[in-house]
Amino acid sequence: MKELDLHEVAQALGSDSRVSGRISSVSTDTRSIEPGSLFFALRGERFDGHLFAGRALEEGAACVVADRKVDIPDDRVIYVKSTRQAFLDMAQYYRSQFSLLLVAVTGSVGKTTTKEMIAAVLESRYKTLKTQGNYNNEVGLPKTLLRLDDSFQAGVIEMGMSAFGEIHELTVATRPQMAVVTVIGVSHIEHLGSRENILKAKLEITDGLEKGSPLILNGDDDLLCRVKDENFHIYLYGIDNPDCDIRAVDLCEQADSTSFAILWNQNRYEARIPCIGRHNVLNALAAFLTGVLLEIAPETCIQALLDYVPSGMRQRTVRHNGYTVVEDCYNASPDSMTAALTTLSGMRCEGRKIAVLSDMLELGEYAEQSHRETGALAAKLDIGLLLTYGDESAHCVDAAREAGMSQAYHFEDKQKLYECLKRSVREGDIVWFKASRGMKLEEIINKLYEEC
Repeated sequence: MKELDLHEVAQALGSDSRVSGRISSVSTDTRSIEPGSLFFALRGERFDGHLFAGRALEEGAACVVADRKVDIPDDRVIYVKSTRQAFLDMAQYYRSQFSLLLVAVTGSVGKTTTKEMIAAVLESRYKTLKTQGNYNNEVGLPKTLLRLDDSFQAGVIEMGMSAFGEIHELTVATRPQMAVVTVIGVSHIEHLGSRENILKAKLEITDGLEKGSPLILNGDDDLLCRVKDENFHIYLYGIDNPDCDIRAVDLCEQADSTSFAILWNQNRYEARIPCIGRHNVLNALAAFLTGVLLEIAPETCIQALLDYVPSGMRQRTVRHNGYTVVEDCYNASPDSMTAALTTLSGMRCEGRKIAVLSDMLELGEYAEQSHRETGALAAKLDIGLLLTYGDESAHCVDAAREAGMSQAYHFEDKQKLYECLKRSVREGDIVWFKASRGMKLEEIINKLYEEC
């Protein structure tokens, strides 16, 4: 982080506190404070940073940002109305110190993978800042922007939300030159009530865009394909929709990769990505389009996508003792669950296709219906064995059995599910793990690697 004048920072945060000096880093945790840090006393459900204001100074902080009285000298405190809002304001002020190409990404599903693919493409030409993991909220996004320095030429910033107004704040702080929206699904529908409201909330991403900027939308999404806004240059990407500006055709899935052709600007480009599923082809199209609009050669974009490495437990494919494991349990929603089961069903397999599923969280009153729909879908597809764990996932098995799938079993604890899987898995099988992150299915995956 480049050095900033404390008095100017206080003004940017809307404070009349009289402070002086300079800062060279920002922290929200006293364990990471460096000499010259500005410490933001944030609050959470289980913590209050104000309790550590004195400790922050002891550790070397130059100043503290607080929204209530703290027992340290007044000339070492910037008082604000809300430290959480001030943290966003700080990020906005700091971002204004730099001139670089920033791309904002949101969507109900696929935003993290799309962000990673866009970053891979941008890095082929520019030094690129990107959101780490899923640091995509009002705390994580400022931490990303505050990593900027003069060496960065571009960036890709992921934006998440659960209610109206949240993406507005993130995009105003970021001031991107381009925005991408992947899918309008049903995640957070308990807060927003309908997919139409989710669309409205996601399109707040345009609030930080200048007029005439590119707005890249998934043209295969039934809501996004109908978006009209004369303030922006809308580009549609897709597979099925013939009206898209850029399309993928002739998809061919291998064991752990997908080949396809990209039709763009009256040209055809052969491409391949090291992951499977139509949804990942759509993510790659968004990344390719972002790259060419930022003046990266199409051939360079294609090579960057080939070199892309899936991160975390996002459809990471592992060969183990003669069978294949797909680690896809970083998050889950009805849309991503459908994509996972459909992709598993279409994979070439010498043995059985086994789906190990657990709960999709944050669905509210839609939880039972969504889990039942997942089970019914599994019964219709080419899946030989369905194993589930979690209170809501019992509805998956109920619906699968009602639809005629006899090899569907629910377990009340992970150990029993693991024991069943250990007895069942054979050479040539594909085992696909899918659940929300909070269900911790990786515990079963790790035991499988250790013992089977």
